[in-house]
Amino acid sequence: MAQAVEEWYKQMPIITRSYLTAAVITTVGCSLEIISPYHLYLNPKLVVQHYQIWRLITNFLYFRKMDLDFLFHMFFLARYCKLLEENSFRGRTADFFYMLLFGATVLTGIVLIGGMIPYVSENFAKILFLSNSLTFMMVYVWSKHNPFIHMSFLGLFTFTAAYLPWVLLGFSFLVGTSTWVDILGMVAGHAYYFLEDVYPRMTGRRPLKTPSFIKSLFADEAVVVTRPANARFAAPPAQELHQD
Repeated sequence: MAQAVEEWYKQMPIITRSYLTAAVITTVGCSLEIISPYHLYLNPKLVVQHYQIWRLITNFLYFRKMDLDFLFHMFFLARYCKLLEENSFRGRTADFFYMLLFGATVLTGIVLIGGMIPYVSENFAKILFLSNSLTFMMVYVWSKHNPFIHMSFLGLFTFTAAYLPWVLLGFSFLVGTSTWVDILGMVAGHAYYFLEDVYPRMTGRRPLKTPSFIKSLFADEAVVVTRPANARFAAPPAQELHQD
C-alpha cells in the first residue's frame, strides 16, 4: 500500500506534486500548531504596510482544518490539477504555471477590489484564504477543455463535464457552505478560458502568452540558442526534419 502511494506520488507532474505537497504540509503544520494560520491569511494592510509579501502566496496553500472538506479538496486538487498538467498542458509546464499565476492574481485582485465596494465589502472581507477558489478554477478550466466527458455525481445522476462546476456549486449551496469561494473560482477560470481559448480564435491575438522568463524556468520548453556568426552545425538526419 505504501509503495503504491509512493509510486502514485512520484508519477505526478512537477507542478501538481509541488502544489499538493505544499498544501498538505501547510495544512498539517497548522493543524499541529507548528504554523499559525494568522501568519498565512490574505491581509492587504499587512502586505502593503508591513511588507508581508508571503501572504500573497501562503493564502493559497492553507485548506482550513483537516476534516472531510480538506480531503474533498485534496482529491480535486490532485485529480484536476494532474489532468490539466498531463493533458491540456502536456509539454507546456510553463504555460500551466502561468495559468495558476494568472488565476491567483485575478482572485487576489477580485478580493482586494471587492473589499472596497459598498454593500459587498463585508462578504469579501470574510475571504481570508483563496486555496479553494484556485482549486475550483482548475476544475472550471478542465470542464471547458473536456465538455463532453460523462460524469456521475455520487451515483445519483449523470451529466457532462461542462456542468461539473455548476453541480459542485449547487452541492455547496445544499450543504450550507459558502458559495463565494466557488463563484470566485468560476470567475477566474472563465477569465482565463476566454482570454486563452476564445479571444485568440476571435482575433488571432493571444493576450496570455507566457513570458519567456517563465518558460526558461522549465526544462520541457524549447530553448532558443544564439549561434555565433562563424559557427557551423551539421544538418540533422532527414527523418528528424520531418518529426512532429
